[in-house]
Amino acid sequence: MTDVVFVFEVHQPHRLRRNLFWEGKVFRRQTKQELFNYYFDNEVDREIFKRAARKCYFPSNQIILDTIDRHKHEKKQAKFAFSCSGVYLEQCEMFDRDLLETFRQLAATGRVEFLNQTYYHSIASLYPEKEEFITQAQMHRQTVKDLLGYTPTVFENTELLYNNTIAKTVEDMGYKGIYTEGVEKILGEKSPNFIYTPKGCKKIRVLLRNYKLTDDIGFRFSARWWPEWPLTAPKYANWLATAKGEVINIFPDYETFGEHHWPETGIHSFLQHLPDEVLKYDHLQMVNPSDVVTKHASAGEVDVPEEEGTVSWADIKRDQTGWLGNVMQWAYYVTLRRLEPLVMESDDPEYLRLWRDFQTSDHLYYMFTAGGGPGEVHSYFSPYESPMDAFVAAQTLINDFEARLRLAILTANEPFLFYTGIGESCFTGWKAWSLKGFVRALENVDVAAVEFHLNNGDFENWARFSLKDEKLAGAIKESKDSAQKGEKLRKALVAASKKRFTALSKQVNEATQLF
Repeated sequence: MTDVVFVFEVHQPHRLRRNLFWEGKVFRRQTKQELFNYYFDNEVDREIFKRAARKCYFPSNQIILDTIDRHKHEKKQAKFAFSCSGVYLEQCEMFDRDLLETFRQLAATGRVEFLNQTYYHSIASLYPEKEEFITQAQMHRQTVKDLLGYTPTVFENTELLYNNTIAKTVEDMGYKGIYTEGVEKILGEKSPNFIYTPKGCKKIRVLLRNYKLTDDIGFRFSARWWPEWPLTAPKYANWLATAKGEVINIFPDYETFGEHHWPETGIHSFLQHLPDEVLKYDHLQMVNPSDVVTKHASAGEVDVPEEEGTVSWADIKRDQTGWLGNVMQWAYYVTLRRLEPLVMESDDPEYLRLWRDFQTSDHLYYMFTAGGGPGEVHSYFSPYESPMDAFVAAQTLINDFEARLRLAILTANEPFLFYTGIGESCFTGWKAWSLKGFVRALENVDVAAVEFHLNNGDFENWARFSLKDEKLAGAIKESKDSAQKGEKLRKALVAASKKRFTALSKQVNEATQLF
C-alpha cells in the first residue's frame, strides 16, 4: 500500500507600504498604536485576501469538505493537511471570520491535520541563536490550538528551510516529523517517497516533498506549452499509482487552486475529482503526515549540514539564496538581527509585534535579483516594480522603526556587560543596550556585579561616554560616595536610573511630539 499525503501551504503576509520613502512620509509623528497601519498596508492586504478567498479559499475548502463527507463511510477515507501561517490566520480574523469557520469545520472532521510552522512565516530558523525561532513556533502552535482546536505534531519550517540543526531544534521541541524538499542534492540516489532520519536525531523523521509531482500541479497545470497539458485527475492519479515508494508527499501552495491557476482553467474540477481517482486504486490510500511517521520505519539517514547545506523549496538552487542571496537581502537581515536585543529590552508588546512582522520572509523574497525562471516566479509574487524598489521600501521602514525604538528605550552607543570580577568566567550573562535595559539589569543582576562595577567607575563611565548623560553619571557618583553596599546600594542605583529614564523619556516625547 502506497500512502498519498496532500498538504497545502496557506500564507498571506502583512505587506509593507511601498511608497512612504518616495512620498516623503517617513519619520512622521505617530503614536505607538498607529505604527502598524503606518508601516503595513492594510487596504492592500484586505483586497488581496478577499480576492484569494473568493477565488481559492472558500471554493477549495468546500470541495475538500464535500470530498471528506463523500468518503467518510468508506474503508479508505479522504484525508488532507494544511500549514497555515499565523499571519494568515490573523488576516482570517481581520477580514473574514466566516472563512476561519470553514477551517474549523475542516479540523472538526477528524480527517484534516494542521502542521506547525513559525507564526510570522519568518527565516528565524537561520538565526545563529534559536530562541526566536522556538518562540515563534510555540506562538503558532498555541494559535492553531486556540483558533482551530488542533494541536500540531508535525512541523513545516518556512518555505521548507531545513538543515541538521533545524531538525534537531524541532525534535527537541517535541515534534515527531518535519518536512523538507525532496531534492537530489541531499538524497543522492535515494527516493523522496520514503521517510528518513535527520543526522544527529533519534526520534524525529523527515518527510520529503515530491517536488516534481507537486510542481506538475503548482506550476504546470495551466501551461499549454507543457506536453502533458491538459492535466486531468485520472492522468495524475495514474502517475501516483505508478510511482515507486512508500509515501508520496504532494505539497503545493493552496493558492494554486483558484488564484495562481484561475477557476476557468478547471483547477477546481481537478481538485474535486482527484481524491476519487486516487482512491480507486487498491494500493493507494490518502493519509495524514502524522500517520506516515507513525506507520513507516526510517529508510536511512539524511545529512544536511547547516553551513552551506541548507535546503528549501525555492528556485532552482533550492537553498536559502531566495532570501539571503544578495547584498540588499543581507543588509535588511542584518538590520533585523541587530534590533533583536533592543526590542527585547523594550519589554513592549507593540514593538515586539512590529519587529516580528518585519521578519516575514516575503519582504526578503521580493528583493531577489536573479533572472530566468526563478526571477519570474519572484516577480509574480512581488507587489514591487523591481527588487530594488522592494529594498528601498523595506529598509526605509525598518530604519524608521529603529529610530523610534532607540528613542523609546534611550539606547547607548555600546552595550554594558555585567561582570562580578575580572575574566570571562565572571560574566553574569546580563547586558544592557539602553537605559531602560540598564534599569532592568540592575534590578536582577547579582549584587556582587553592582558593587564591582560601581567601585571600578564602570557605571559612571558608561553613562558619561556611551549614553552621553552627565546627569546620570553624576547621580551614579553620588550613590558611590554614599558608601552604601549590597541591596541598599542596588536600590539607590535603580531609583536614580529610573528617575533619569523617566525624565529623559519625557524630554524625548516633548521634543519629538509623537515621533
